[in-house]
Amino acid sequence: MSGHLHVVATPIGNLEDITLRAIRTLREADLVLAEDTRHTRTLLAHHQIATRLVSLHAHTPPARIAELAEQLAAGQTFALVTDAGTPLVSDPGAELVRAAIALGVPITPIPGASALLAALVASGLGGASFEFIGFLPRSGGKRRDRLARIAKAPGAVVLFEAPNRLVATLADLAGVVGDRPIAVCRELTKLHEEIARGTAAELASHFAESARGEITIVVGAPATDPDEPEPLDEAAIERAIDALLDDGLSARDAADRLAESTRQPRREIYQRVLARKDARDPAG
Repeated sequence: MSGHLHVVATPIGNLEDITLRAIRTLREADLVLAEDTRHTRTLLAHHQIATRLVSLHAHTPPARIAELAEQLAAGQTFALVTDAGTPLVSDPGAELVRAAIALGVPITPIPGASALLAALVASGLGGASFEFIGFLPRSGGKRRDRLARIAKAPGAVVLFEAPNRLVATLADLAGVVGDRPIAVCRELTKLHEEIARGTAAELASHFAESARGEITIVVGAPATDPDEPEPLDEAAIERAIDALLDDGLSARDAADRLAESTRQPRREIYQRVLARKDARDPAG
């Protein structure tokens, strides 16, 4: 009979930020698979959990992952955790989950703390939509492409960054998002928690001396969506139609010109041009 793999969210700092269900799951598992056993041992000791710890990190060889998956398929129950927050979000573990799924092992998420969501709600910059991009590439074309993607994002963007690269990333962001509001959320839920708000340039200056701890950056949405059509000025549209028709353009050509300049659906603009043409010349 197959075992079970529980993907368990753990605190991002404050050891009290863990659910009762997560504590029970960690206690009842045959093994706790941890990114860093030294880090997780502190959490387990705090909650008096005696389950055996086994390391599973980004450099775990494929053969070891296959062995763990086979143990799950044979009936073992494991709890997969990361150093902080929800596993598999910019953390190792995805290969084991995929291997377990391939062998028919049930996967159960145990939700809880998430630096991504904590930063988003504390920043005041969240809205109807947001995008999470994890860590930026360190250099080269991939980094430039990712920065361009942030600049074009219609909603907020959340990313992680290492303390030693924070100022450089803020400087790069200043070059692509200008004065859009940004929040740098540092050491969330911990003793020295800090949420600094401002433009990218202002925050680069703020952290120029040093930055420590786990860092999540939230880039606010642009003031307006560059791809969103501007509200139409009805009188101006009628004047534009009249001018185009007076210049001898056909209704189709006039509609094409206006659809491009107003970024409105061509079908709607064409109907308006026809209606205006009929109003100007009822006899046809």
